[in-house]
Amino acid sequence: MDVITTHVNADFDCLGAMVAASKLYPDALMVFSGSQEKSMRDLFLKTTGYALPFTRLRDVDFSDITRLVLVDCQHTSRIGRFAEVARRPGVEVHIYDHHPGSSGDIRPSGGEIRDCGSSTTILTRKLMEQGIEVTAVEATLMMLGIYEDTGNLTFPSTTPEDYAAASWLLERGANLNIVSDFVSQELTAEQVALLNDLLKSLRSTPVNGVDIAVAHATLDHYVGDIAVLAHMMRDMQNLDAIFLVVGMGERVYLVARSRIAEVDAGAVMRVFGGGGHATAAAATVRDQTVIQVLGRLNRLLPELVNPVRTAADLMSSPVITLPLATTITEAREILTRYNVNAMPVMDGERMAGIISRRIVEKALYHGLGNLPVDEYMHTEFLRAAPDTPINAIQDYIVGQHRRLVPVFSGERLVGVITRTDLLRYMYTGTQRNAEPVYDLGSENLPVRRREVVHLMNRHLPRPTVAMLRDLGKVGDELELPVYAVGGFVRDLLLGAENDDIDVSVEGDGILFAETVANRVGCRVKSHAKFGTAVIVFPDGLKVDVASTRLEYYETPGALPTVERSSLKMDLYRRDFTINTLAVKLNAEGFGTLIDYFGAYRDLQEKTIRVLHNLSFVEDPTRVFRAIRFEQRLGFPISRHTENLIKNAVKMGFLDKLGGRRLLNELVLILREREPVKAILRMSGLGLLRFIHPDLVLAPNTLQVLDEVKKVITWFDLLYLGEKVETWVVYFLALTSSLPDEGFWGTCTRLSVSEHYREKLIDMRVHGEQVLEVMTRKAARREDVRRSDIYFWLRGLSPEVLLYIMAKTRSDEVRRYVSLYVTQLRGIVTHITGDDLKTLGIPSGPRYREILDRVLTARLNGEAATRDDEMRIAVRLADSA
Repeated sequence: MDVITTHVNADFDCLGAMVAASKLYPDALMVFSGSQEKSMRDLFLKTTGYALPFTRLRDVDFSDITRLVLVDCQHTSRIGRFAEVARRPGVEVHIYDHHPGSSGDIRPSGGEIRDCGSSTTILTRKLMEQGIEVTAVEATLMMLGIYEDTGNLTFPSTTPEDYAAASWLLERGANLNIVSDFVSQELTAEQVALLNDLLKSLRSTPVNGVDIAVAHATLDHYVGDIAVLAHMMRDMQNLDAIFLVVGMGERVYLVARSRIAEVDAGAVMRVFGGGGHATAAAATVRDQTVIQVLGRLNRLLPELVNPVRTAADLMSSPVITLPLATTITEAREILTRYNVNAMPVMDGERMAGIISRRIVEKALYHGLGNLPVDEYMHTEFLRAAPDTPINAIQDYIVGQHRRLVPVFSGERLVGVITRTDLLRYMYTGTQRNAEPVYDLGSENLPVRRREVVHLMNRHLPRPTVAMLRDLGKVGDELELPVYAVGGFVRDLLLGAENDDIDVSVEGDGILFAETVANRVGCRVKSHAKFGTAVIVFPDGLKVDVASTRLEYYETPGALPTVERSSLKMDLYRRDFTINTLAVKLNAEGFGTLIDYFGAYRDLQEKTIRVLHNLSFVEDPTRVFRAIRFEQRLGFPISRHTENLIKNAVKMGFLDKLGGRRLLNELVLILREREPVKAILRMSGLGLLRFIHPDLVLAPNTLQVLDEVKKVITWFDLLYLGEKVETWVVYFLALTSSLPDEGFWGTCTRLSVSEHYREKLIDMRVHGEQVLEVMTRKAARREDVRRSDIYFWLRGLSPEVLLYIMAKTRSDEVRRYVSLYVTQLRGIVTHITGDDLKTLGIPSGPRYREILDRVLTARLNGEAATRDDEMRIAVRLADSA
């Protein structure tokens, strides 16, 4: 006999998994090993009216069981009387559980134990693979299990498999109204009372540098769903790790929740005979009091909580330093350039002291700017080693009001820890995601790390993922940290396609690129001046490689000066937070998302935000990039960022912007899918005057721009295989209200090359002249032949032809251009100059005149064959 069961106090995941298992084992009995969670027992089993085919425990003949199917459990201590069956020789035990690290004491002979959000997901996947169908009611029961254990698909333990299983169940009629009713229940009066008791007893204690919250209560009766209370308390108190210890009757129930890597909730609960994930776990203890369990928990935590990190984990490197001879005035310039508040002062290879911005400013106030920094620097400082505990550094910075702690390996300065680093570390509760920052400003958020390997496998082609892993392996060989960065990572998280892969290397990027090229057998183009390279793979894929670097600006709008730096400083030089993401490619930690500046939050909130308040002052081109990203992604520019744009416009910083840089940004905007929206945004922010003082978005201009989109769409639908520079069409439309001298001035302001400037002017002038002729002819309803249209438009580029179609208000003129594009421009004569030569006609301008006359006849239907054309040519030759 086969029996399907689960642990005592079964929840919805147990129910859903048992129902799914019954489809795989159709002859098995479904039996609860003990009581069920109150939410399932009272709210679901008693109110849905669904006759669940369960067998009562007392009706089971235990001696008859030959195969035991366990779901959501691997421990004999949690399955009541079925424990003796699981231990009996000859009994098959199949286990389906989503806690792979639980180290249960039952050795399965079948089933599947795999990490995912719920046990129901594992069994649902089995049904999907075997093509086994379920009813709508069964789908609803299974969906309840997935939703409960994944927190409505929001818990960190949720995997893509959970989403896929939920989607499959939804397609089979799962009722989300029922799921919502029973998974998202209001707290009962008993739960509210228990929550109040737990909050009163809540205490946070530092364990190995990590704050651990513990709350306890004792009841004389059972209250279900205390896991919900753990979630609520964690969120209400913003806790990193919480343990609830609740005595109910003869048992003590433990629930653990953790947000940080230092505390593995599952590992702690396994010691108590329970199980779960690193982020969520539970256990039940018998024959002990709450006091005994609390005592044991207090003894265990120091052993199981990972110790606090050391200086090596928190320090920033490489270190920016000042020479001993630097003057106070020069020191202020350098501190401002790198946006730091304190900096080591070096006497050759030896660190001599620390100079702070506060001391520099006071010295300048007293007129001491020409003195060297060694006159006023701090010469007494803590000499930390890489293994110095952070609490020692905390005591020094906080207790002695210091801004910076140098870290030495022997006598060599290898890193620094700033007050900002320490504050971030303290704020994040010593999470592994608290990365060092070299005083990059108070707006920065704690770095967040997430695993995005599943997104890489889902959204990227397999060869691309393999290539990224290979890049990481080369980085490991060279002992260089390697990261994918920027827009590629941003679009990966958004699920958008992006083949432009940028890689940053903390070290020699050119050496890295050349090593990759040698390993793979591909080409590499290096630029030693900038520390960059491009790897060109055999399949044509290109990867841009750069050494991590920082930038500073001597004056507003100037080109940046570049220096080698760390990943954090490299990301800090970028334009907007959403472009500051990085993904680690080294084997250890492959696919780890690194977020120093709240980029993930801004992606979720769909907002464009600069990293610091001087961003548009240092590089005004970012104003145009903000608009471009806003329109492309549909993310509004944040209010503060928009205010900074308006300030940059008011202060005239864009006047200092080089024409070539402005042109590059304008071209990128005009190449976007919806450039008109971006132009409207530019107009609203007063940016068009920086292109030309007289450029305004008048109604006529806006009408031409709107028509451009239509004619470009029309042209694309012709499938002519002809490339059109759409930005040129939009540029001609945008400047259509300017006179010729204004258009010339615009091209000059934008530093358009002399050759292309003349070409643009000729295109515009010729196009306007042809448009005027055709408009006049159409207005007078004059007879227009096909040859007239051909010779009017011959020689005009596709861009000008589309501009004419967009600008004209005459349907007849549009018909002329359409006829030329679709039919006439491809027509040529059968005869050539060689044929004229055989007629004895001397070469010269006469050839073009005769061939054009022949082409006219062909266009107008007066010559259909080669012989027709030859007869016309002979007649023209004879009449000469």
